[in-house]
Amino acid sequence: MDIHIDEKDVKTEVMRARGAGGQHVNKTESAVRLTHIPTGITVSMQDSRSQHSNRAKAWQILRARLLDRKMAEEAQKRRDTRKNLVKSSDRSEKIRTYNFAQDRVTDHRIGMTISNLEEVFEGERLSLIIDELQKDHQESVMEELLDED
Repeated sequence: MDIHIDEKDVKTEVMRARGAGGQHVNKTESAVRLTHIPTGITVSMQDSRSQHSNRAKAWQILRARLLDRKMAEEAQKRRDTRKNLVKSSDRSEKIRTYNFAQDRVTDHRIGMTISNLEEVFEGERLSLIIDELQKDHQESVMEELLDED
């Protein structure tokens, strides 16, 4: 995977290399520094005695760093989206409560409470909850459609 970098967005500086190398280091400007202005990423290269090879290596490293940054941002977006889709298993986000002591069931999504647990478990009163859930779902779909316009 390759990333396109606009050359207008990159500031190129050439300078004399540092370190060992004798008189050649002091006379030629073979070190290269590339700065990607939008992100502030800087790459300095002075491995070779040739400015052209240092420039080529610096561009490779700059592309790699920008690609890494782009991939990290996309991964973070996917993680954020996944977190929004999958709710936590927190007690405050419970779906339904069966209270045997008080002989009632409460569906917290729609705020419905029905007494007589035995009839709910046998399915006689469960249809009331299902009907209300379907009605609530249809209303939320209609609201989303109206909000889009």
